Amino acid sequence: MNMRTAIYTLALWLAGLGVAAAQANSIDAFDVSEQGGNVIVRITTKSPLESVPPNFSVANPARIAFDFTGTVNALGRSSQDIGQGELRSMNLVQGAGRTRLVLNLRRPVAHQASIDGNNLMITLSTPATSAAVSDDKVAHFAGGAAEAKHAVRDIDFRRGPNGEGRVVIDLSDASTGIDIRQQGQNLVVDLLKTQLPDNLRRRYNVVDFATPVQTVSAIQQGENARLVIAPRGQWEHNAYQSESQFVVEVKPVAADESGRAKKGVYTGEKLSLNFQNVEVRAVLNVIADFTDLNIITSDTVSGNITLRLKDVPWDQALDIILQTRGLDKRRNGNVIWIAPRDELATREKLALESQQQITELEQTRTESFQMNYQKAADVQKLLSDKTQRILSKRGSAVVDARTNTLFVQDVPSRLEEVRKLLAQIDVAVRQVMIEARIVEAADTFSRNLGVRLGYHDMTGRGFGVPTNSSGLRGLVGGSVNDTGFHTGQSGTAPAFPGDSLGVNLPAAGLNAFNAGTFSFLLFNQAMTKFLNLEISALEADGKGKIIASPRVLTADQVEAVIEQGTEIPYQQATSSGATSVSFRKANLALKVKPQITPDGNIIMTLDVNKDAPGATTPAGVQISTKHVKTEVLVENGGTVVIGGIFEQQDRTDTTRVPFFGSLPYVGWLFKNDTTTTQKAELLVFITPRIVNERLTVR
Repeated sequence: MNMRTAIYTLALWLAGLGVAAAQANSIDAFDVSEQGGNVIVRITTKSPLESVPPNFSVANPARIAFDFTGTVNALGRSSQDIGQGELRSMNLVQGAGRTRLVLNLRRPVAHQASIDGNNLMITLSTPATSAAVSDDKVAHFAGGAAEAKHAVRDIDFRRGPNGEGRVVIDLSDASTGIDIRQQGQNLVVDLLKTQLPDNLRRRYNVVDFATPVQTVSAIQQGENARLVIAPRGQWEHNAYQSESQFVVEVKPVAADESGRAKKGVYTGEKLSLNFQNVEVRAVLNVIADFTDLNIITSDTVSGNITLRLKDVPWDQALDIILQTRGLDKRRNGNVIWIAPRDELATREKLALESQQQITELEQTRTESFQMNYQKAADVQKLLSDKTQRILSKRGSAVVDARTNTLFVQDVPSRLEEVRKLLAQIDVAVRQVMIEARIVEAADTFSRNLGVRLGYHDMTGRGFGVPTNSSGLRGLVGGSVNDTGFHTGQSGTAPAFPGDSLGVNLPAAGLNAFNAGTFSFLLFNQAMTKFLNLEISALEADGKGKIIASPRVLTADQVEAVIEQGTEIPYQQATSSGATSVSFRKANLALKVKPQITPDGNIIMTLDVNKDAPGATTPAGVQISTKHVKTEVLVENGGTVVIGGIFEQQDRTDTTRVPFFGSLPYVGWLFKNDTTTTQKAELLVFITPRIVNERLTVR
């Protein structure tokens, strides 16, 4: 027996030595400082660390954890409030064989760790401003270098032990900027300035894993890589990063049974109860034994009940018992507290009043907020608005306009809400370049065809006379003085006494040019009878195009106007009876107000106007107007036609001699034909582009 005791004692002593050897190191000091906008955390250990301890980050709540293996806490405290930069506080938790350091943050930031002798240096970088702004909750992980290019090496999906779906993203480096936000029913993860390989750009169907996640879509969105996670049902997400591995975890959420019971939906296991005049407490104990829940009953719960239930869900049976006896319940985890409704309401009211009194008596603090993009005066009006106060009754806010700094004095809980609010609204406003193209195209065609016909008889019975028209003259059975037309020289047509035209329907000129003519002169051998025929024709074909391209750069949700043109003066009567000179604009103008949507599209309220001075009338100068006003949704960099007008005019005019002009075959000798076709089209194109604030717009 003594031998066994000695061996057992020796074993305990050796185990103690092993534990002491394993926990030979300790955390002796913890210090925080700020340098260049970054928070530097210095952790001093008794012995130098061999390498940076394993660490990971969590998005919600924002925190960074480091595990020190074989190390104990020698600080003499397990927590500390800090309140510097994005670092709120720290916690040290000592477990079996290791100590975990947890840095509690206001929002996720990038971090870097290095070893300097006995010190572990942790640098918390200033959070980068994301290029995507959303009304939903957005978590920013690492900021990433401004010009650095990152890459995704692999995308994997796994199922957790409790049915959660884990999307594992293997990154090229740990400094990749990551934004995660909930957009509708989907979860969107943007990897800033990250290249997604072609073999990973696809839609992953993960339904067979039996998790809330149904699909994961990986696409390249400009310079960013985007993952769209589509869950189903009720779920919540958590995200954390360990070195270069980023994990998004989506786990199912059990529906609140009390809320479902209020809607008439019960999911509890069915039971049967048959009691005659039994105490309510005894029935509640039966339900507690059946469900393995902890039920706490108030001392004021009393009385008997008679009930008979068969195959009823236990949560429905509990609600029936509570309603029958005027009771109510409050559930916290697996503990249910049952008491009369009035008692619960009174307790909750007292708790709220006590909390309000604590808030009214709590000591106030003053904190300064440096505004980067917002005007401090505008934020002060928002915080101090009496209709929807964000500060408490004791809170106040003052502004230093010179440094654009806001000083807020309030209780710590309200200061925390103000800090979260400013983190959401004090962000850089993105800009949009809007370019419009106004295209006017015209196509015209005109054709004129006419005839002049005359006849002359030397005996005086003739009609018609050949006029001094240019063209080709044919002579039959004799000769006439050569006019020189065949040589291209100007000549004079032969004159015939006492003659006149029978048909005078020549073609009209077009575009300040006279019609071309082709004429014949026929006469008999005795040259006593003459017939003169002249055909005139002219065609005009014209095409024209006018392109106007105004462009303007403006901030998100800020209206911008650009215009160019002239102002036309006109006389206007005044109230005194005199006249004054007023001006009316005839210009090219683009008025636009863009709004960037969370998914990167652009909603624009557009007013495009293209006016030009027209003809001058006795009342003044006419103004030719082309105007379109609309609201459209366009993707970033896309082009859309917001309006168009198409006009086509076809006209044919025929002037002819009655009866003769309608004769077949020879009717064309007695008429004039004019054909006109005009086409005009107006199109307005709009192209918006979101401007990267790091680039210079040319």
